[in-house]
Amino acid sequence: MLEQEPSICEQKVYNEIFRSHYEPVTRYVYYKCGDLQQAEDIVQNVFVKLWKLCSTVSFAKVKAYLYRAANNAFINEKEHEKVVLKHLKSTFNPIDNENPEYLMEVDEFHQKLKNAIEALPPKEREVYLLSRVEKKTYAEIAEISGIGVKAIERRMSKALLTLRDILGKELKF
Repeated sequence: MLEQEPSICEQKVYNEIFRSHYEPVTRYVYYKCGDLQQAEDIVQNVFVKLWKLCSTVSFAKVKAYLYRAANNAFINEKEHEKVVLKHLKSTFNPIDNENPEYLMEVDEFHQKLKNAIEALPPKEREVYLLSRVEKKTYAEIAEISGIGVKAIERRMSKALLTLRDILGKELKF
């Protein structure tokens, strides 16, 4: 008789996974970002995601899942920061950048942009960031994602429409 692997959805099993993997995964992310608070936030979010997806992750592959998910979350944060910084650089008015009112407006827009990108569905956000931040072509994104170029085009179109809906009055096209 084959022994059934433990279910991650059982609280006891999940707690053991958390106790044995939280520190090493946090150190892994910390080595990548150099910010312990950011590393802890990322890893905590990964464990929340693991709990939500517990029935879909095999016990045998949980360690690989945790490291991969933490790495992807870190990359997503960095890509998001690049988008925000790039946008801020493109909207900066060097003549007026010392004006407190202007700086406050930039901060407000920065937050609105961050929220708008975070509000995108994950697949659309991924395509948007790969295209706009990583400067990948639709063909390269299709290869990475394992789907067709037409699907990438549809996702990008939806992402841009959503961002325009959210930020429309803030953007100058």
